[in-house]
Amino acid sequence: MLSGDIAPDGPGMGGVKSDVERMIKSEIDLPAGMRYAFIGQAENFAELGRNMGLAALLGVVFIYLVLASLYESVVTPFTIMLVLPLAACGAFYALWITGKSLDIFSMIGCILLLGVATKNSILLVDATNQLVEKGMDHASAILEAGNHRLRPILMTTIALIAGMLPVAIGLNEASRQRTSMGVGIIGGLISSTILTLLVVPAAYSYIERFRVFTLQKMKKIFMAEPK
Repeated sequence: MLSGDIAPDGPGMGGVKSDVERMIKSEIDLPAGMRYAFIGQAENFAELGRNMGLAALLGVVFIYLVLASLYESVVTPFTIMLVLPLAACGAFYALWITGKSLDIFSMIGCILLLGVATKNSILLVDATNQLVEKGMDHASAILEAGNHRLRPILMTTIALIAGMLPVAIGLNEASRQRTSMGVGIIGGLISSTILTLLVVPAAYSYIERFRVFTLQKMKKIFMAEPK
């Protein structure tokens, strides 16, 4: 059983559990018939990780459903949701650079990123769709939308980062326990913003062509006139 409090600046429960498990496997030769198990705080942490994973999965599903109903398409939401793994990579990389652990606060920050990171893609894709509906070709619409939406995207991202800076810095003992949440959110915002302006426009044209292609095929199949 692992017990005792962990200092805010020390290793998190996940890191302690990994170190203990590594020591048991590599340094301690257990007698035949003996086994080990993590209970107490370590068991609660494992259950917390599973619950957070389920919450993240449900968040992704609900985001997809909302976007699918908004754009009346089952394909277009994938263009917007490409930013989710990009934001997660930035959050994990920021935690690794700063030496923060993946605790409950950083997990909450990653779930928060699911909704926050998609805002930039929505601004970009929505503006592109409006220009395409006006008769502009996809390549020109992507460039024009990026030019028009660059300032709003940067302004909202900078505002969010500035709002999370006090949490990431940890000005007192109580707030230092939540610094991993601020660090994860800031890292995810930076990576998602930069990569959204590069990855989403590049993927939009391919996904949109696939959407038009599948739509034409579905119309031929289901709307064909009987002979």
